[in-house]
Amino acid sequence: MGKAIVMYLHVHQPYRVRHYSIFDIANNHNYFTADYHDRTNNERIVHKVAEKSYIPTNRRLLQLLKDHPEFRLSMSITGTVLEQLEKWSPEALQSFKELVATGRVEIVGETYHHSLAFFYSRTEFEAQVQMHREKVQELFGQTPKVFRNTELAYNNDLAYWADQAGYKGILAEGWDKVLGWRTPNYVYQPAYTDNIRLLMKNYRLSDDIAFRFGDRNWSGWPLTADKFSNWLNDTQDASIFNLFMDYETFGEHQWDESGIFDFLSHLPQQWLAHNNNSFMTVSEAIDAYEPVDRVDMPHTVTWADTERDLSAWLGNNMQISSIHGIYALADKILGTGDLGLIEDWRRLQTSDHFYYMCTKWFNDGDIHAYFSPYENPYDAFIAYMNTLHDLRMRLIQKGISP
Repeated sequence: MGKAIVMYLHVHQPYRVRHYSIFDIANNHNYFTADYHDRTNNERIVHKVAEKSYIPTNRRLLQLLKDHPEFRLSMSITGTVLEQLEKWSPEALQSFKELVATGRVEIVGETYHHSLAFFYSRTEFEAQVQMHREKVQELFGQTPKVFRNTELAYNNDLAYWADQAGYKGILAEGWDKVLGWRTPNYVYQPAYTDNIRLLMKNYRLSDDIAFRFGDRNWSGWPLTADKFSNWLNDTQDASIFNLFMDYETFGEHQWDESGIFDFLSHLPQQWLAHNNNSFMTVSEAIDAYEPVDRVDMPHTVTWADTERDLSAWLGNNMQISSIHGIYALADKILGTGDLGLIEDWRRLQTSDHFYYMCTKWFNDGDIHAYFSPYENPYDAFIAYMNTLHDLRMRLIQKGISP
């Protein structure tokens, strides 16, 4: 059997909190709708990303699926972005549906609200996974068989949960400190599980596309489909190449002018020109290859920053107090049965809110600043904590002590 590219793309947009002030508390429960030209306006951002990334990327992917019967890919798409596309960019949503309708695009399961609930409330985590499963079934007619946690946050406990929940596979970062002498270019089995398989991101190859592609100072620049395919073909110790990245890599993080769309359009032809090379969905790779070893990951690993841990979301006191504050309200908010209040609470669990509060301004600071709609992490924290105060006021108005 030859080598296979397993391309997995992640689609997500949060509901960004507007500049919600202390004067709004108890007076205005609108946390997420800012003026159209405000940097936190979700509708404007979704329009921009759909036009720059989702629609042109999907147009090219659909053409590739038509031109190359062997081409396939996998994606995950959060409930929060699906809602926004339904509301503000039905054309983009339709383009995703057309991809899935080919039968060669697999959707991976995750939490509906792109939350870190697994680490704070297993009940809430499972509720969001079920919400996401139902949304994917409703819009795409698929039931996810493979799981990925928010930000690829993974450990042994998560693998055990996913195995018990009946998933055939789970995705994780192929971090050197975990793999040791091993390579991410094979199928593995998580420690302490019976049936589930583990696919680990080849972060070097993935980041060549996602982060380094447009960097003229990078030794690999310019990266062509031909050059990239040769790198993969020359790799001896491999059966699969797990290329995991954000969907917005195409057109948003790497602009059209960088040549990223040309690279995407030419990659299948260059890769498939070599004997026995193929593309596989995550499920196909799991079905095609037996695991070569077990991987033990007692500590949580993510796909973010140089540390590959949760410090991008939980690295300072602002982040910790915010996330503890939102989950401390879980039982009382769910107990109200107030669907509007519960939905606001869930939207405030989205991991992006805590990412915007990150103060790691050395190696990764520029990345955090690029993604944030706020002037600085402290503005993000203030707006978020004001919404938390308002949630508590809404409970008090219902006669519930927060």
